[in-house]
Amino acid sequence: MTVIIIPGIHPPELTQKFLQGIKAPENWLIFPTEEYFAYSAIDVLNFLDKYAKKISPSVLFISFSAGVVGAIGAAIQLTGSKVKAFIAVDGWGVPLIGNFPIHRLSHDHFTHWSTFSGADSFYAEPGVEHRYLWSNPQTTVGWWVKSPGLKINCTAAEFFRSLLSKYEEM
Repeated sequence: MTVIIIPGIHPPELTQKFLQGIKAPENWLIFPTEEYFAYSAIDVLNFLDKYAKKISPSVLFISFSAGVVGAIGAAIQLTGSKVKAFIAVDGWGVPLIGNFPIHRLSHDHFTHWSTFSGADSFYAEPGVEHRYLWSNPQTTVGWWVKSPGLKINCTAAEFFRSLLSKYEEM
């Protein structure tokens, strides 16, 4: 499985902190927002075309903020690969649809509540700053909503690792 990271519009150091915070392996494919527009599905698809030989038959998207816009558009149009799952971090207001599992992480309860999240979603409590959730998942505590009425207290990093483990096994 290839993990594809689509960051938002922010300094690349925040994405590096995110990767360190969830203890990501070094072989993940990171969309360079310094060269492309994070919110452009066409740019995401063009980037993925460049790396087609490195992409396995199944992919998992992790996207943040404006990157959620470009990533979901690309995931819906992606051919030749099976999207195992899509993880949106603070993509508030972005309609997320697709024929693959979709998970959300929100920086506070209001954002979680006001955006359809479904099962296996996460929100920070106490709420944190938007970029803090991305750059510090290991210290962002909150609730993993496994199903209506079932919540588990954990960090955002623990939530990420659990999802990654689940999809790696599939």
